[in-house]
Amino acid sequence: MAQGNNKKRLNKHVKKGDKGFPIATIAYYGPTDVIASKVVVAIFAYQDADPEPMKKWVSTSDVRKSEKILGELLDFLKENDVKTVSLIDTIFGCPHEAGIDYPRGGYCPECKYWIGRDRLSHELIH
Repeated sequence: MAQGNNKKRLNKHVKKGDKGFPIATIAYYGPTDVIASKVVVAIFAYQDADPEPMKKWVSTSDVRKSEKILGELLDFLKENDVKTVSLIDTIFGCPHEAGIDYPRGGYCPECKYWIGRDRLSHELIH
């Protein structure tokens, strides 16, 4: 498969817009705003449904550039008959999980970049 083909296929899904349920949300996470080391896909079967199933991929390199991971992600969307794909194209915070990787209410000790930053704008919060 040509390099970048899975990224093009994913972007095609996103560009289709709202086609109804099931809806998949895709979010990238990383230690800084440069490298996405984790991608999370949550599928919502209907309005107000809990995200189920949910799948996560992690890598030591940028998951957005991994044909293997993007291929598995596309397979996951197909397996779950996803009609609509919503993608946050920027990195949406630290890949570590509060309450699992570090105590709730604190900051991740490994991802100093995100301390005091807004996850959407990446701006420091004053």
